[in-house]
Amino acid sequence: MKVLIDLDRALQEGVVTPAQRDRLRAMAGHQTTELAVNILIGFGVVAVTLGFVALGGGLRGLLPPGLVLGALGLALVLRGGRRWALLGQITLVIGTALLAAGLVLLEGGSARTFLLAALLAVGAAIVAENGLLAAGSVLLLSSALGASSRYGHAQYTLVIDAPVVTIAVFALLAIGLVAAATRLPARYERLALVAARTAALLANLAFLVGSLWGDRIGGVRVSPLHFTVAWALALVAAGLWAWRDNRRWPLIAATVFGAIHFYTQVFERLGPHPVAILLAGFGIVGVGYGLKRLLAGMPGHGGGGTDPAASHPA
Repeated sequence: MKVLIDLDRALQEGVVTPAQRDRLRAMAGHQTTELAVNILIGFGVVAVTLGFVALGGGLRGLLPPGLVLGALGLALVLRGGRRWALLGQITLVIGTALLAAGLVLLEGGSARTFLLAALLAVGAAIVAENGLLAAGSVLLLSSALGASSRYGHAQYTLVIDAPVVTIAVFALLAIGLVAAATRLPARYERLALVAARTAALLANLAFLVGSLWGDRIGGVRVSPLHFTVAWALALVAAGLWAWRDNRRWPLIAATVFGAIHFYTQVFERLGPHPVAILLAGFGIVGVGYGLKRLLAGMPGHGGGGTDPAASHPA
């Protein structure tokens, strides 16, 4: 369970004692440092994987080092004890990333190889208890459905070939993972929530693409208007659910994507007109004000009248 607390304010209001404040601040500092190190390691893992891929060699350049590093990391995680646990996790993550890249190259990036790579990442994420692999497994699954991204000079491109299927798959996956997280041990609950959040982001991106281009399922045309309305309803439903269950991350995510949705539709229909800019400005101020009021009224926020310890994981 994670909570967000202003310790100085809590001390002023008599919720905690000075000793409790200092203890909580020390714990938060340790966890912040751990988070920073994990982020640094994550970038390093991505850089190492991209480096091996850039060196070329195809399967011969990826599978052998992936197998060696993956096996070494697995051995250290399972047999190395606490002393070697961190090194084992890092090595296992790098090995898994190389093996996943090699699998994708087996059939030139077919849906089946992306699915196999996703399953490999899921297994390694559970063993290493690694959030990067948990998120990566969801991204690999999206590639199995035709999602991809590209970069050109000063230009990023997002490709989602089947918005309807992508929305259905990842919305259901996110809901299932959130439901499962409450029944899992704490170390696996975190992985489930990381994967659920990644799935929710992909579902929202698919809504964005659909609201601009539409989609076709069989012989049935799904217009951009259908996506626009469905996305708005989904965001409202997600926001209400998050507010009711005191889940701040989903509420903030729903608000952010609501703003993106609003901006997208305003500029798509009105263009870069001064009136559109004015409406967008008023809209984002209203969204921010509404979010502030919603957060203030959530249980455990100080204005909800409930025990702060009763808040759920965001």
